[in-house]
Amino acid sequence: MASIIGFIVVIIVLSILSGLLQGNKKKKRSSPKRKTAVKRSTTTSFNRSSTACRPDEALLKAPLDQINGAEFERLLSLYFRDQGYTVKEVGVGGKDGGVDLVIIDKRGEKTAVQAKCYAEHNKVQVMTVRELVGAKRNHDCILSLLITTSDLTVDAKREAEQFKVDYWHGVLIENKLRAWGKWQPTKGKVKPKKSSSSKVKAVTCACGASMVQRKSKEGKAFWGCSNYPVCRKTKAM
Repeated sequence: MASIIGFIVVIIVLSILSGLLQGNKKKKRSSPKRKTAVKRSTTTSFNRSSTACRPDEALLKAPLDQINGAEFERLLSLYFRDQGYTVKEVGVGGKDGGVDLVIIDKRGEKTAVQAKCYAEHNKVQVMTVRELVGAKRNHDCILSLLITTSDLTVDAKREAEQFKVDYWHGVLIENKLRAWGKWQPTKGKVKPKKSSSSKVKAVTCACGASMVQRKSKEGKAFWGCSNYPVCRKTKAM
């Protein structure tokens, strides 16, 4: 009899434990998952390392600090073509191997051009000069030209002079592009021009109209009514 009662107690305890375990499982399943909020940056900034190239019309109006490397190469190719050179754009997609453009003059003389569109604080290093010196032979070029929107380091300038690499720094290339005439960058808001009208509001005629500056046959200036010939009143200046 005692064994039967003990067996029944064990069954009751097991059923209670089973119910508790199933309840915990339901709670875990019904608990909502927390979604982690992903913050997306809404600010867009100019990407100098981009390989996208805008149309030529846009490049001719863009300042040098607002174009990327591919656009700088394209701008230089337009410039050299107008200077009478035949231009080969060999650095498409950034795989230039040290040379971006090969320009050929009317005598057939080839020049290897490396273009570096850098910020002012980022100067061209020695390695870039050495790459250009070695790469110009792969394109059968006699001369080499390094063009940058910034400048070269002291060591890079020394290396360029040693291996006869001509270089144009930021100020020089900007002056050359401005002298070209087609590159007309717009930066900031254009200030409105002052009115060239000779009307002066402070000087008014007896009829209430404003007076304008006029000149007599002898060249003397005087104030005349803006309602002339309806009103012929004048004032000495």
